[in-house]
Amino acid sequence: MKEQIVAPRGGRRSATQQKGFVQKPARRDGAGPRREFNFSLRALFGYLPKALKVGLALLILITAIVGYRVVASASMFEVKTIDVTGASRTSPEEIQSLTRRALSKTGVWRADVTALSNELSRLPGVRRAIVTRVLPDGLRVRITERNPVAVVRTAAGHFVWVDEEGVLLGELKPDDQMPPFFIRGWDEDGTEDARKENVMRVQKYLQLFREWGTQGLTERISEVTLIDLRDIRVQLAGNDSQIEVRLGSQDAGSNLKIALDELDRYKQGGRGSSITYVAVLSGRVVLGSSVGSRVTGSENDSTNSNSASTAGRDETKPGTTSANKPPTNALPVNRDTNQRKRDRNDGAKKSPQAGPAPRAR
Repeated sequence: MKEQIVAPRGGRRSATQQKGFVQKPARRDGAGPRREFNFSLRALFGYLPKALKVGLALLILITAIVGYRVVASASMFEVKTIDVTGASRTSPEEIQSLTRRALSKTGVWRADVTALSNELSRLPGVRRAIVTRVLPDGLRVRITERNPVAVVRTAAGHFVWVDEEGVLLGELKPDDQMPPFFIRGWDEDGTEDARKENVMRVQKYLQLFREWGTQGLTERISEVTLIDLRDIRVQLAGNDSQIEVRLGSQDAGSNLKIALDELDRYKQGGRGSSITYVAVLSGRVVLGSSVGSRVTGSENDSTNSNSASTAGRDETKPGTTSANKPPTNALPVNRDTNQRKRDRNDGAKKSPQAGPAPRAR
């Protein structure tokens, strides 16, 4: 008889388990397996009609807009603090007041910070302004001010600061330090051409300020007249305040040194009290003075200055001057006229006496 070998059941069970099959026990109540139900918003919208979907979307949008407006206009976003930095010449109180008026209706949340920055940048003395939010109720304003470089005397007699771009920055304050000299001849028309000319005046002023500062001459100057850049003039200060120095357009920095040196040499003889102007013309220095209401000398014609020197009031010399020669107070003598008179007298003495003319019969 052949022997039959029966495999143990445990081995089958292990083989089926290796294949990933897991036998679950049957429920005691005899019911089948429970079916899982997955809820999703997309599936819910699938059951709704299209019109209802559009209405629901509009309702959500309106709710969001109304909620945003309510939140933005809430009292928690009203402006309470405004931090201003970088303002020294510009009043921080003025900036804060302007900012509060601009945001009185919008609040911090809805504030147009770009428009507010542009508006603050148009204030006198402000080159640039940057406004940022500090939620919930604050703003930060950073100011970059214009740098005053010169003082201008206006037609009304006011002294006003200006920057390198010719922008008026406000009147000179009592506690401000006045520059050694100021600018006269500012164009106040307000046109684009006037603005360009004023920029050129400021640039010329800065150039002269550097040159005269290097030579140590700024303390002797009261003002520089720049009405016409081709005819630069300087009013002296101190004991020479009545003297105007006319420098022309070329080499104005060095011409002032030449004019003042010649003026000082002329004053050493005690004759400087009557000097009213000094002109530097093509290498010549003209010292002009007045006697009463009569002003002698010429600022344009060097030949006239030679005849004026005969009168003892204007001294000229090629290169520098002949101011060291003592002037004479006598009026100029017309030598040609006197010579003609003498010739007529001599001729009358030598010629015979003429008798009466014969009568015609």
